[in-house]
Amino acid sequence: MSRFAINPTLLSGLVEVERQVLPDHRGAFSRLFCAEELHAHGFDGPIAQINHSYTRQCGTLRGMHFQHAPFAEIKLVSCIRGRVLDVAVDLRRDSPTFLSWHSIELSAERHNALLIPPGFAHGFQTLEDDCELIYLHSQPYQADAEGGINPLDPRLSIAWPLPISECSERDRNHPPLTTSFSGLAL
Repeated sequence: MSRFAINPTLLSGLVEVERQVLPDHRGAFSRLFCAEELHAHGFDGPIAQINHSYTRQCGTLRGMHFQHAPFAEIKLVSCIRGRVLDVAVDLRRDSPTFLSWHSIELSAERHNALLIPPGFAHGFQTLEDDCELIYLHSQPYQADAEGGINPLDPRLSIAWPLPISECSERDRNHPPLTTSFSGLAL
């Protein structure tokens, strides 16, 4: 029996994963990850790292981050407290949706996640105070493979829903994409 509903997006390989919640008199249970079930939808690597983020203030922007090959990673991102607008940008060279982005609200109440394939940049904006996210990564973090794009890049025109209350200098200082940027080779 499947514990997930998989909802494809318009960007190939990027899917929303809705967890089935099993409530009873004690509370509730849901599965965050199942290698067997998620393999068919693109999570075909091991879990190499699990990360947790806590963001205090509503309107905070984190991202847009990725890793270059050979450390390009698959991510499964879940919001376990609060609500965020989660965004993925297709940076795959020769992809028919190159530089397109998709956003989805992730929340503890919705019990959903975004499964992000290699070659996508990822970021989010908090929609309320005190948000926590769990990230499952198929590759360990490699500082020399780290990449990022400016979340305010006019070429992307990401529709962040709130005024930005906080954003790291590192994220703000990523240069805008140039017309010569041809994407990530995977």
